[in-house]
Amino acid sequence: MQLHFSASVLFFIISITLYQIPICFCDDYEASCSSSFDCGNIKNIGYPFWGSERPEDCGYPGFKLDCYYDYAEITIINDTYRVLQVNYSDYGLRVVRTDFWHNSCPTSFTNSSIDVNLFEYRPDSHNLTLYYDCSSPPVSLSYIRSTKFNCTEYGTEVDSYFITEVPEIDATGICASTLIVPILESQVRYLQENSTVENLKAAIDEGFVLVWKADNAQCNDCRKSGGQCGYNTSSSEFTCYCRDGPVPSTCRSKKSKIGLIAGVSAASAAIFFFLIGLWVFFTVRRRKRVAEQSQTKDLFLAPYSRGVTSSTTTSSQSVPSYVTSKPESLQHSFFYGVKVFTYAELEEATKNFDPSVELGDGGFGTVYYGILKDGRAVAVKRLYESNLKRVEQFRNEVEILARLKHKNLVELYGCTSRHSRELLLVYEYIANGTVSDHLHGDRSQSSLLPWRTRLNIAVETAEALAFLHESDVIHRDVKTNNILLDHNFCVKVADFGLSRLFPNDVTHVSTAPQGTPGYVDPEYFQCYKVTNKSDVYSFGVVLIELISSLEAVDITRHRHDINLANLAINRIQNHQVHELVDPLLGFERDDAVKKMTTAVAELAFRCLQQDGEMRPSMDEVLQILRGIQREGYGGHEEVEKKNNMVDEIMLLKDAPPLCSPDSVADNKWVSSSTTSTSS
Repeated sequence: MQLHFSASVLFFIISITLYQIPICFCDDYEASCSSSFDCGNIKNIGYPFWGSERPEDCGYPGFKLDCYYDYAEITIINDTYRVLQVNYSDYGLRVVRTDFWHNSCPTSFTNSSIDVNLFEYRPDSHNLTLYYDCSSPPVSLSYIRSTKFNCTEYGTEVDSYFITEVPEIDATGICASTLIVPILESQVRYLQENSTVENLKAAIDEGFVLVWKADNAQCNDCRKSGGQCGYNTSSSEFTCYCRDGPVPSTCRSKKSKIGLIAGVSAASAAIFFFLIGLWVFFTVRRRKRVAEQSQTKDLFLAPYSRGVTSSTTTSSQSVPSYVTSKPESLQHSFFYGVKVFTYAELEEATKNFDPSVELGDGGFGTVYYGILKDGRAVAVKRLYESNLKRVEQFRNEVEILARLKHKNLVELYGCTSRHSRELLLVYEYIANGTVSDHLHGDRSQSSLLPWRTRLNIAVETAEALAFLHESDVIHRDVKTNNILLDHNFCVKVADFGLSRLFPNDVTHVSTAPQGTPGYVDPEYFQCYKVTNKSDVYSFGVVLIELISSLEAVDITRHRHDINLANLAINRIQNHQVHELVDPLLGFERDDAVKKMTTAVAELAFRCLQQDGEMRPSMDEVLQILRGIQREGYGGHEEVEKKNNMVDEIMLLKDAPPLCSPDSVADNKWVSSSTTSTSS
C-alpha cells in the first residue's frame, strides 16, 4: 500500500493530533473513574468510595474500602465497620462494627465515634446500651425490664445486660463497662417484643445507617455536566474529571486550541512516521465500525421484505412501503407490519421529550407521554443507547409484539426506522398505573385493591403468559411493575425487551443472567438456562405480592425475609399463611377469601420450587386459578364478575386522578381508551 501526503495534509494531521493529545490524557482519568467496582459482596460502587483497583483520585478521603472475599470493610476514625449496603439515593451507608458481627461480646469495651465532617447518623438510628460484668441488674425499677446474657472475660463468664426501654442508665459501681451500640429503630421495637440474646445479636447484625457527606451536591452537578467525580489529593479539593481536563466544579465546553497549532509546520520526520501508524490504526478501526454498522443494518432489512412491497402500488394485497432518499420521510413504511414513525413526529408528540411528560424509567430506556397528530395518547419508550445490543432488543420487542395480539398484552403502535437518530417504540397509553403502584406504590395509600380484583389480575396475567408460552415466547421479566392496569383494572402485560423466541426443538436457551432481583429463577443463576418455567417462578412471586401487598425485595425486613419468595416458602411450609396475607383483605373474617387466598398461596408455593421440573406449566397455573375463581365466586363467575366488580371499581375511582401528561410520577403507561379523560 502506498501513502501519499501533501504538505498541507501533513500539517492538518499533525495539528489535529496535537489538538487531541490533552483530551486523550484526560479521558484516561474519566474512564478510570467512570467504571464502578465490586468490593466483597457489595456491587457497583462508585464515588466517594475507593479501594481495591479503584485509585484514590476517584474517591474521597475517609472512604477507602478494604475488600475481602465475601464482605467489605471501612475504617472510621479508629473503628472498623463491616459494610452491609451502599444506597446512592439517600447517601446511606449501612454498617455494623466488625467486632460486633455475629457477636454481642466485643473485644474492646469502648464506644464508637464517627467523623462528623464525613458522616451523620440517620434519624432512624437508635442507641442501645449494653452493660458488661455486672454484680446485679443495672436497674431496680420494676417497670424497666433488662435482659441478661453472658460474656466471657479473661476466661471467666460474667453477667451482662441490655435494656431497650431507656437509652442509658448510670450503672457506676454495678457494672464494669457500659457500651452504646447504634441499631435501627425497627430493631428496637423488635427487641422490645422479643427480648432474647439471639435476637440481640440479630438486631446488631442489621447494623445502622450513616449518611455520608462528601461534596454530594458538587458531585451531582459534575455528573450532570458529563464529568466523573474525584478528589485531588495534592490540593485537597473535590475534582470533576472532564474530557477537556480536571476542573474544581463542573465540566465546561471545549475551548478553541488554535494556539497549539501555531508552529507545527516544523514537525520532524519522526512525527510523520508516527502519524502514518496512527492513520493505519484509525483506518482499521473505521472498517470495523463500518462492518458493525452493516451488521446493524442487516438486523432491520429482512422484515421489510416480508409482506411489504417497495413500490408505491396501492394494491389491497400488500402494505405500501414508500422508498425515499430522505432518512425521515413524511411518508411511512412498515417494520414487521407495524408503522414506522419519524423521529420528528415523536419529538413533537412528546414536546421534545420534555422531562415534565416523563412517565418512568425502565431497564432499557425512559418512557414519555405523548399525543400523536391523530389525537391518540401514546407512551413512547426511548432506548438509552443505539448500540448493537440495544438494536437487537429493539428488534426483539417489535417482532414479538407485532406478531402476537392478545387482549392482555400491551399494543405496539409503531417504532422508528433504522435511519432514526434514536431507537423509539410507541405503545398504547395505559392510564391506571401498574399493579406495583396499587400494591405498594403511590396509589396504595389512597385505595385498596379488593381480593376479587387481585384474583382477576392473577387470572388475566396468567392468560397473557400462557398465550406467550403457547406462541413459543418467554417473557423473562415478569413482575408487578410490568403488569399495567387500564381504567377497568384489566391487565396489560408489557416490557418485552428481554423476551426470547423459544424454538420448538430445544428445551432451554442459554444466556447470561438478566432480569429483576427478587423475581429471577434461581436455576437461571446456577445454569444460565432460561425456560418457560422461569416465567412460572417469577409469576409465583407476583402471586405472593397479590396476597400479601409486600414488595419482592425489601431490605428493611429481617435478613431471612428480605427476599419475598423465601419469606413465603417459610410461612407456607410452617402453615402460617395467615401471617403472609394482607390483613386488609378480610382473611380472618371472610371464609371465602380465606379459602381462595390459601389456595393461591399453595399454587404460588408450587411455582416457587427451586427445581424447575417441579413447577407447573403456565397453562396448568391458569386452569388452577380459573378453578379457584370459579369455585370461590360460584358457577356464574363470567356473568357475575363484571356486575359485582362495579361497586369495587367505583370505590377505586375515588383514588387520585389518572396520570396527568405533566406528571413526572414513576408510573408505566396508559390506554388510548382513556385519552379523552387523561388529556
